[in-house]
Amino acid sequence: METFTKTAHDFLSFVNASPTPFHAVESAKKRLAAAGFKEIKERYDWTSTCKPGGKYWLTRNGSTILAFAIGMKWKPGNPIAMIGAHTDSPTLRIKPISKSQSEGYMQVGVETYGGGLWHSWFDRDLSVAGRAMVKTDDGKFVQKLVKIDRPILRIPNLAIHLDRQDPFTFSKETQLLPIAGLVAEELERQGLDAESRDEARDVEDSQARFMPLKKLTERHHLYLVSLIASHARVKPEEVVDFEMILYDTQKACIGGLHDELMFGQRFDNLGMSFCSTMGLIKSVESPSALETESSIRLISLFDDEEVGSMTAQGAFSNFLPAIVRRLSLLPSARNDESEMFSTAYEQTVATSFLISADMAHAVNPNFAGKYEARHRPEMNKGTVIKINAQARYTTNAPGLALIQEVARRRSVPLQLFVVSNDSPCGSTIGPMLAAAMGTRTLDLGNPQLAMHSIRETAGTHDVEHAINLFESFFEHFSELEAKIMVD
Repeated sequence: METFTKTAHDFLSFVNASPTPFHAVESAKKRLAAAGFKEIKERYDWTSTCKPGGKYWLTRNGSTILAFAIGMKWKPGNPIAMIGAHTDSPTLRIKPISKSQSEGYMQVGVETYGGGLWHSWFDRDLSVAGRAMVKTDDGKFVQKLVKIDRPILRIPNLAIHLDRQDPFTFSKETQLLPIAGLVAEELERQGLDAESRDEARDVEDSQARFMPLKKLTERHHLYLVSLIASHARVKPEEVVDFEMILYDTQKACIGGLHDELMFGQRFDNLGMSFCSTMGLIKSVESPSALETESSIRLISLFDDEEVGSMTAQGAFSNFLPAIVRRLSLLPSARNDESEMFSTAYEQTVATSFLISADMAHAVNPNFAGKYEARHRPEMNKGTVIKINAQARYTTNAPGLALIQEVARRRSVPLQLFVVSNDSPCGSTIGPMLAAAMGTRTLDLGNPQLAMHSIRETAGTHDVEHAINLFESFFEHFSELEAKIMVD
């Protein structure tokens, strides 16, 4: 029990430090670097850098990260053991022009990202996090991460006395608009009344150089821009633009009568991002871990899964296929001239295996009728294998044979899930990557409640279960891959 709780606390610290995909990548980078992984960049040649026995990581857009460790027995065309997850979650994103006010309130315009349970965002203590692009003194543009650690926004419910509608419905455009404060207070803070403020702006505008877009302080509330700049540790005028999302400032925490539950946000899919990262790290902790390894062990944590993955940093992009192609051609430690490179990529994808790791649905006791009667996963009973006849998930019999043997070797419990025939089914990055690469793939994830709510629930034991499962997958894949006799 103590080990489960310790691992769960470690996961929650990862969640609390990662309100955005940019922060999640930064959190993963710190753990990988501490474990001896070295940064490489996609834009450079790796031939002389990546060597058997080495451990590396790289990013794209600052919101997608890939890490891998090369076995000492690696040869071109050998298999790659892969786990894919995603760093993003449904949220509200600040609009390019967010400055708004109504009835004496300062408000911030937001747009919905992904398919959130938006009613759960009402009456929460919200703040802002993301990245700001800053112009430096030497004319370069650099990314600065921002996380404002105090509540500054709130989406207020309407009192029941004024509207007793059931079910609760609202306009996402006009009624999901956070309030940031009072107009009068902002004017007093600036020390200007409305007339003198307009005069100051006219003078400032007459002296300003040409700007293709309106100034940031015209598109957004001045104090919001100032807050973002101060947390980026720069001056407001040095901020060129930003990508900011809203997040709940209430920390993720351990709960339940016996500390068996976790309450928090973004478990989908920081849960699998954390477990895959730690599974890879633990699989190479021993100095001799890669001595007899003939494969590459790889994780890829993508952005933009919740909006379809069709971006440069999404799973639908060329990111993973391009990296796998480059890795498939890496020479062995012997660098033998007789090694075959012409079909190395095709050989690698044919023998590799991808685990698509995305959180799964635990049975909700208040809505048990929504689940298929014989496939109702429970929290703390193990990682869930997801199956769907319409190929919304990629799991098949050869994959089941592999994952069961992987789990057996570490005594990790597993569960099975299919949706009811009367229910729609979500999907993952699994099908798109399987189709793009032709690699054998399986879908799984830890069970949770209230997926896509601003506050989700998961089991403390399942974090350790998934890490152990992924560690075992990396350690035993090379041996087991040769035993799956299906072509």
